[in-house]
Amino acid sequence: PDLFVGTLIEKLMTYALGRGIEPADAPAIRRILRAARQQQYRFSSIVIGITQSTPFQMRTVE
Repeated sequence: PDLFVGTLIEKLMTYALGRGIEPADAPAIRRILRAARQQQYRFSSIVIGITQSTPFQMRTVE
């Protein structure tokens, strides 16, 4: 499940950030994946992880 969920997180992050994934986003993605694994991969844990991630919090609106 980690490969599928990791890809899902990357796609959702791309949408949420409004840009492509960068190497600097990798630690946040790994953190979100670990948290999701502990919550039995609940979709809500992924969404919360994305919205609480540093890349999402620090994004700029154009």
